[in-house]
Amino acid sequence: MKTSSIPTLLGPDGMTSLREYAGYHGGGSGFGGQLRAWNPPSESVDAALLPNFTRGNARADDLVRNNGYAANAIQLHQDHIVGSFFRLSHRPSWRYLGIGEEEARAFSREVEAAWKEFAEDDCCCIDVERKRTFTMMIREGVAMHAFNGELFVQATWDTSSSRLFRTQFRMVSPKRISNPNNTGDSRNCRAGVQINDSGAALGYYVSEDGYPGWMPQKWTWIPRELPGGRASFIHVFEPVEDGQTRGANVFYSVMEQMKMLDTLQNTQLQSAIVKAMYAATIESELDTQSAMDFILGANSQEQRERLTGWIGEIAAYYAAAPVRLGGAKVPHLMPGDSLNLQTAQDTDNGYSVFEQSLLRYIAAGLGCLV
Repeated sequence: MKTSSIPTLLGPDGMTSLREYAGYHGGGSGFGGQLRAWNPPSESVDAALLPNFTRGNARADDLVRNNGYAANAIQLHQDHIVGSFFRLSHRPSWRYLGIGEEEARAFSREVEAAWKEFAEDDCCCIDVERKRTFTMMIREGVAMHAFNGELFVQATWDTSSSRLFRTQFRMVSPKRISNPNNTGDSRNCRAGVQINDSGAALGYYVSEDGYPGWMPQKWTWIPRELPGGRASFIHVFEPVEDGQTRGANVFYSVMEQMKMLDTLQNTQLQSAIVKAMYAATIESELDTQSAMDFILGANSQEQRERLTGWIGEIAAYYAAAPVRLGGAKVPHLMPGDSLNLQTAQDTDNGYSVFEQSLLRYIAAGLGCLV
């Protein structure tokens, strides 16, 4: 008995099966095979982030310090999220507390007034370093979260103070969080964060003498919470998936473009300067060998004398041939010379359009409006 084979339906290219062609194209070779060589490894966030974590953050720091667009992006984040004053809006659950709504409002006003006196004091008593008000700490935290992807704050208790509120906070740079003795990452200690088997942070290793530049030699382990449950070390970042230990800065997706834009702008500026530097040039019949002898032998007394003599002959020739036409001087060039007038040429050559395209890409990556 003869069995008939079922025909296979093909896609428009005549090669790919229709079932495969109708699926997600991103997992295939693409139309014409454009995606065939694109085979990135499937990695967890920590596996992709931590091996080059320090270098990536250092590059982000450099961009914020030396790139105007990066610095402005951080400034926009601070101004749009925080502004000039971080105001506490206390809204207690008055039903849960068993008090009336008016009593809750009065209590809120008292709490907000007391908080403002403590948090925005000119003496900066809320800060261990006595440099920041609470608004300044929030602005710093927003900036740190933007170009480092995370922020660290240590909650402390001032035992020597006679003030009513003794809670203080210490802003901790992410650069100081690292594995003790610069050891490699392990299952329960990654990039200075000690975690349990469930992935929850237990504590952090903070280098005491490794900031701002010298090699760290001493680390202090600070628990995430004290035995009584009080928060001791605050780590704020937005994880992308489970198992992530440290935060990724927002510049990773546009870092290469921002660095290349810097190089492109500098090259364009140099080109414009060179083109505007000379008004006119005289082309001489001096052969290449003689010209190179003059240039390469500039430190030689003999070559300097030859060059001086040659220039003197040219100057004497032009001084002895003052041709005028209607009162205007018409130079008669030395035989073999030609005068070329250099005009300021358009140095754009499509650069502005390309720059705008790059800036739109960078703005999209940084979450800024264009």
